[in-house]
Amino acid sequence: MLIAGFPAGAWGTNCYLVAPAAGAECVIIDPGHQAAQGVEEALRKHRLKPVAVVLTHGHIDHVASVVPVCGASDVPAWIHPADRYMMSDPEKGIGRSIGMPLMGELTVGEPDDVRELTDGAKLELAGLELTVAHAPGHTKGSVTFGLPEAADIPPVLFSGDLLFAGSIGRTDLPGGSMDDMLESLTRVVLPLDDTTVVLSGHGPQTTIGQERATNPYLRQVAAGQGAAEQAPRRGM
Repeated sequence: MLIAGFPAGAWGTNCYLVAPAAGAECVIIDPGHQAAQGVEEALRKHRLKPVAVVLTHGHIDHVASVVPVCGASDVPAWIHPADRYMMSDPEKGIGRSIGMPLMGELTVGEPDDVRELTDGAKLELAGLELTVAHAPGHTKGSVTFGLPEAADIPPVLFSGDLLFAGSIGRTDLPGGSMDDMLESLTRVVLPLDDTTVVLSGHGPQTTIGQERATNPYLRQVAAGQGAAEQAPRRGM
């Protein structure tokens, strides 16, 4: 298994390329602000051929490079229908101007081929099986992508802005909900094995076991006491 990731753009949003091995087909996860060049470099370095872009949610820091990345390889983009509108109208997703001096040039809109994600779907792409879990809270259409354990790696969760090392995604933007976040953490995250590697939308990788032991939000949810307000929440 090959997972190549890099932080991109003004928010340091993690973009991932996932493939069975170098020289194979791959899936691109969350090509956000200023990610296109990094995607090109990773494709060239690992000799990868994209077959799809998949998106954990619709905020501009996760989807800003979808149009050029999909267009360069003529591949579809997958997104939950509740967040699809943000690709064409990103300001609605954050409730304010995105700030063009900060963001620079943007290609706002949808790629030619957009497909919609559903809870529990299993995407068979590039020789991989990605399991989709609808996980609202950060946005209404937030999802995670799970990869099963393989011979050379433990199970992996691409958590988007649901779960971070030591924190969770913010819930104060349009479509956000702390109640939904708590339910998603309980339903999607708590049942996972402690060995599961968490690759999130921002920041370093972690594991479910580490977060179960140290993340104040996850500890409180596991105890059935609601979310703690002891650590800052993250994401756009």
